[in-house]
Amino acid sequence: MSVDRPVRMYCFAHSAEGVFAFGDWAAQVGTDVEPVPVLLPGCAQRRTEPRVTTRTALLAEVLPLFRGPGPYALYGHGLGALAALTVARALHEAGLPGPVFIGVGAWPPPPPPAGLPDVRRAADTELLRVLGGGGAVPPGSDEGVHLRAALPVLRADLELAQDLREAADRPWRAGPLTTPVLVVSSEDDPPTAADAAGDWRKWTLGPVRSRTVPGRLLARGSGELPHLLGRACRVARRLLPESAPVG
Repeated sequence: MSVDRPVRMYCFAHSAEGVFAFGDWAAQVGTDVEPVPVLLPGCAQRRTEPRVTTRTALLAEVLPLFRGPGPYALYGHGLGALAALTVARALHEAGLPGPVFIGVGAWPPPPPPAGLPDVRRAADTELLRVLGGGGAVPPGSDEGVHLRAALPVLRADLELAQDLREAADRPWRAGPLTTPVLVVSSEDDPPTAADAAGDWRKWTLGPVRSRTVPGRLLARGSGELPHLLGRACRVARRLLPESAPVG
């Protein structure tokens, strides 16, 4: 039965390189939970592959992960929250078993910088001007040099974010999700971060819960976030009906 299996928790990072933030979670989530960092093309041992920049490419890359038996959960951080929503929605529209819950941190994703153009068509100089604060970062400064060097990575992440945002606003063919959502914020976040739970009620008819943890959410060595998500996985597994599909 599904309740006899560990809960796999697929973790989507805020950027391709961000996947390393989940590297020590296996020892922190607790029993009967298996964290699975989702390594997208363009990072680590896949660094020579083209980066994912569209919803279609993202789903082609990650949907095969969900062909195995369940149960499973999704956690997305920042841009990863949009990725988790995209995956859950695609599975729902395909009539496939969905996650026992979606966990999101640093949600809603930061809005595009003021005046950010269509990333898919913007020239490098235009993106550098906007990302550099409209000239606040001198091009020849260390910060300006680093920004220019990181531009291909930033552009890929911004293109993916733009495509996922646009897709999320399209009509839902199969109706809204009924998946529970756990919105996690940090004590260091601004007060408005707690309002993110309300934003998620646009995307699901399931229960939406909000929790706060001390310190930065993805701080290296901090176990607060993985501990919280591990507990959520175990609770969700106990609540599964005997006849729950296992994929």
